[in-house]
Amino acid sequence: MTAAADPQKPGVWATFRDAPAAAKTIMFGVIVNRLSGFLVIFLVLYVSALGYSTAQAVFALGAYGAGGVVGTLVGGALSDRFGPRLTIAGSMGLSGLLIAFMLVPNQYPLLLVASVLVGLTSQVFRPASSTLLSDLTPADNQVMIFAIWRFGLNVGSTVAPMLGFALYYLDGKHYTVVFLTEAIVAVAYAVLAWVMLPPRDVVRTIAAPVEPDPAAGSGPGGYLAVLRNRRYVVFLLVAAVHTIVYQQYLSTLPLTVNEVKLNVFWYTLAVSLNGLVVIALELPATKVVQRMPMRLAIAIGLALIGIGVGVYGLPMVPAVIIGGTLLWTIGEIISGPSLFAYPAVVGAGPLKSRYIGSFQFAFGLGNTVAPLVGGWLFLSLGTALLWPLLGAAEVLVAVAVLGLVRVPKKTPPATEPNEVPAETA
Repeated sequence: MTAAADPQKPGVWATFRDAPAAAKTIMFGVIVNRLSGFLVIFLVLYVSALGYSTAQAVFALGAYGAGGVVGTLVGGALSDRFGPRLTIAGSMGLSGLLIAFMLVPNQYPLLLVASVLVGLTSQVFRPASSTLLSDLTPADNQVMIFAIWRFGLNVGSTVAPMLGFALYYLDGKHYTVVFLTEAIVAVAYAVLAWVMLPPRDVVRTIAAPVEPDPAAGSGPGGYLAVLRNRRYVVFLLVAAVHTIVYQQYLSTLPLTVNEVKLNVFWYTLAVSLNGLVVIALELPATKVVQRMPMRLAIAIGLALIGIGVGVYGLPMVPAVIIGGTLLWTIGEIISGPSLFAYPAVVGAGPLKSRYIGSFQFAFGLGNTVAPLVGGWLFLSLGTALLWPLLGAAEVLVAVAVLGLVRVPKKTPPATEPNEVPAETA
């Protein structure tokens, strides 16, 4: 029922090797986008260094996050309207200019507006890049290509803080070099994307990985057409709940560690292990996971995340925080690639970028409200009830996925995506 479903699924290297130059450019861009993502790391410190209060600095970070949530929807719409290449190049180029502009404002309202715009433009890149990456990839490779995409995200996110702090100290503990480096890298990638990525009309001739889901809709309608797919709307709500639960390791888990007076070393070790294990094992594991029915892979992974989160409800000792973290990390490895590939698969057709954009909106919204939800539950219930409740919610999400995820039938593409030369740009 699982691994025997399709023994011919391509492996990691075969998927990357056979991907066209444009797809490799996108995967490189994902790493660049995260590797140079210094702004979100330093924004609070930068605003505070300008003489503003801690509350104003945190609000600026919230403005940046709000802009990013909206940016995913904008990115899906722009990719649908103008094509991924123009959207990706425009997003990276404009965000680079705005990041450089962040060094100019000396008035808080202007700084706030700049924060929103940088958050918005930088996230426009994501649904457009995911759409094009899916369009350039055969149906059998969708889960693996998104595993490679997630690998780039994780590597970039892991290295970015260290690289950013190195530039900060190189500049004598100032932020000019940090922000200018991010701006220059973004603009440089915008130029690379414009040169290497295929234009919209070429992508449309090669992108036919699966038969569209009849419920996915077609033709005009934008996000309203996506909303008419009720099963997918429920899936988005479920994905948001999953994200809220998942993000508690960054917000509520530190509060728990502090309350029980556990040495912060163990929390730091647990979080570090999560990143290292995902980077080291997700791609090899996906060679097996991609052979499973997509809904089963997602459901098993989410259930393991729920169980791992629930473990935190036990008396918080080192074995509990490490064991629980490793358990939900395994769940993340199993579910992550299929979960991120699913919107591109179910939305195959004219509305693919909208399906991807709406999923990333739900994901971003969950990230934004997760600290508020977790903090409220922490204060209301305490750790003894908080973590079992969150774990149970995630297990229910896993059960819901079994009824919500439906993969359309495959149809062979008219032209192999791998035959598209880079020169078509």
